[in-house]
Amino acid sequence: MKLFLAAIQAMRPKQWVKNIFLFAALVFARKFTESEAWIQAVLGFASFSMVSSSGYIFNDARDKDADALHPKKKFRAIAAGKLPLSVAYVEMVLLLVCGLGLGYLVAPWFLVLVLAYYINTMSYSLYFKHIVILDVMFIAMGFLWRVAAGAVAINVEPSPWLLMCTGFLSLFLGFNKRRGEMLLVQGSETRKNLKEYNLEMVSEFQAITTSGTIISYALYTVENNPWLLLTVPHVLYGVFRYIYLVTEHNEGGAPDETLLKDRPILFTGLLYIITVFIVLLVVPQ
Repeated sequence: MKLFLAAIQAMRPKQWVKNIFLFAALVFARKFTESEAWIQAVLGFASFSMVSSSGYIFNDARDKDADALHPKKKFRAIAAGKLPLSVAYVEMVLLLVCGLGLGYLVAPWFLVLVLAYYINTMSYSLYFKHIVILDVMFIAMGFLWRVAAGAVAINVEPSPWLLMCTGFLSLFLGFNKRRGEMLLVQGSETRKNLKEYNLEMVSEFQAITTSGTIISYALYTVENNPWLLLTVPHVLYGVFRYIYLVTEHNEGGAPDETLLKDRPILFTGLLYIITVFIVLLVVPQ
């Protein structure tokens, strides 16, 4: 039972929340009233979750020794010695095969995007995670693959503005993650490329990506449905609240944890979802 729980922990199920980006096209393309589209999107979500978990296990296995020195990552299943490397590699392969097989069932082109995402993840783990700036850009690319795959799963064309919003938002979260890690590890050797960053530079990146996120989202709402401008205040508050948590409470090192445990952000997210669905259901395009 302990080994089974360690295997589940190694999959990092909390981080599956990132795959919610696959549902963006389903919502904004107004396909959320179609049961078939939901089935395809959910299967796509499951496919990406398995493939991403396979990548997490590979990354944790490679970084086992460095993670053992990290104040938070040392509790991960592989770093803590709960999951033997031999079992971890078997689990990694099984998840990858199942995820790719499920991706093919969704659509052949969906499988192509899943593979592109996996190659992106492996490139990050093997090399680009150590290259300043490109490390965050490769993380952001993973979110773009998710959004594009979500559109392919339901057979719609992804909006360029939606992709732009996603790119800026993921860069925003990525650079804030680096800021949070810098403050958390304080010169530790757990991630060498953190030495290439400094708070002043990351603050500049933060400002640029914040502006890009808000402006691109506002323009996308106008292109999709002008009444979606009603959701801009929610986005503004969510972004500003996140910056507040990062700068004043040293959060952001684990974006999924920060977003899921902060009640004001969760409440704002709920209001955002409700507003979006009301606008798309009531107001004609």
